[in-house]
Amino acid sequence: MYPATTRTTAARDRGRVSYRRAEAHRILDEAYHCCLAFVVDGAPRALPTLHVRIDETLYLHGSTASTPLLAARDRHGLAVCVAVTILDGLVYARAQAHHSANYRSVVVHGTARLVGDPADKRRVLDALIDKAAPGRAPDSRPATGRELAQTAVLAVALDEVSVKTRAGDPSDDEADLALPYWAGVLPLRTVADPPQPAAGVTVPTPGYLTASAPVAATAPVRSARPHTDVAEAVP
Repeated sequence: MYPATTRTTAARDRGRVSYRRAEAHRILDEAYHCCLAFVVDGAPRALPTLHVRIDETLYLHGSTASTPLLAARDRHGLAVCVAVTILDGLVYARAQAHHSANYRSVVVHGTARLVGDPADKRRVLDALIDKAAPGRAPDSRPATGRELAQTAVLAVALDEVSVKTRAGDPSDDEADLALPYWAGVLPLRTVADPPQPAAGVTVPTPGYLTASAPVAATAPVRSARPHTDVAEAVP
């Protein structure tokens, strides 16, 4: 279990929050949607990025010229909040106030630091590429020294981590259950279409793309959560 801290303790919907280490790892490893938030010169920033988890460290990919990477050069690092989300379904209630979403999410608070050692950087980038398709890293040209210098990697220790999820049916008020409106869940999942070779490619499509293309599985159906107020779809 991760310890609950002031920053990871939920102000509402506390029944949806957990600190289970294994669950956080599963979500981080499965998800592709990652948002990095930080403050530079008093202004908030939020950027989409790619991530990969190695043991108890979350690594984020970026350019050496990007704002967060430049700010992270400070010896104190860069204070960040990282949100990783998997959307499992849209929830339709009889009442508008109880429409929601089924999701699994992880929020990480911490200090991002630049990975400077070239060997460590290569190791992380290989893991990032293999996350997109296991076996891809050895089946592609490694970065040159110049390319490696142009690529930045941020490391955030998984110390302050919280998991928040919602699953199941809408939480309609009992008084609304007899209303003549459809209610239920529209499941959503990420699937991979057949690979499309780039122009000029003559080698066959790798088996790791045809047999085990990256797919985010549909979340297991669980019982509905207790009733909550409007805007419950926000993780």
